[in-house]
Amino acid sequence: MFLKCLPQPKESKCQVDFVKYARTYLRDKGHLLFAIPNGGTRNIKEAQQLKNQGVVSGVPDLILAIPRGVYHGLFIEMKRDSKCKLSDNQAEMIELLKSQGYAVEVCHGFSE
Repeated sequence: MFLKCLPQPKESKCQVDFVKYARTYLRDKGHLLFAIPNGGTRNIKEAQQLKNQGVVSGVPDLILAIPRGVYHGLFIEMKRDSKCKLSDNQAEMIELLKSQGYAVEVCHGFSE
């Protein structure tokens, strides 16, 4: 018998599942985990407006604005699976955030 490989969920589904789980775990501090909506498909006018408003390429998907130990907070970059790689902008931003005292994690799927 052959097992059919199930398709991986979209990155957005992994992120929705993670946020739901994390907000339950964090209870009254769950609102301190929030998305940074940099991605997506936009028309040129909307993309320019968002850039003018401060959107920066490469910023991770989520931030947990709770300091712990030596870290000011935690940024999380969600990826669909281990085959999905960071863009050059994402890798650069992650290093910049780390240099400013933030923890940063790249999670490949909900379970990571």
